[in-house]
Amino acid sequence: MIETIPLPVTDNPVDAGFWRGCRDGKLLIQSCIDCGHAQHPPRAMCPVCRSTDLGWREACGTGHIWSFTVAHPPLLPAFAAIAPYAVALVELDDFPGIRMVGAMMQDGASALGGVDPATLSIGGPVRVGFVSMAEDVALPCWTPTNTALPKDRIS
Repeated sequence: MIETIPLPVTDNPVDAGFWRGCRDGKLLIQSCIDCGHAQHPPRAMCPVCRSTDLGWREACGTGHIWSFTVAHPPLLPAFAAIAPYAVALVELDDFPGIRMVGAMMQDGASALGGVDPATLSIGGPVRVGFVSMAEDVALPCWTPTNTALPKDRIS
């Protein structure tokens, strides 16, 4: 049985830049130097032009909830203490079409969870925060905000 929260490997050359950015409090999106295509998760090659000349662009760190779920026990022991907790699929405001999964967290918190799932809704605005999990790992998480959605996002 896994007793601790599983952490990502952060020294893989394909996504090391993403994890380095998270440790520095920046949400980085991989993009193709040749054609400009942005992609997440990071890959070794651009799917549009097949270039391997890839770099990183900083996202503004805001988005809206595209979908979410609530994790309930039984869970791995490491997650049971924070259950139930919400996990959101967030579409980034400045990278339309790029969606990222992350746990919801309270504003100013340094741990996962703590957000009442009843307060969440599809389309709700969020901003990124980072939770340090180890010396080399900070996970991007999402905090609900009171900022209104842009008119083109309201359905």
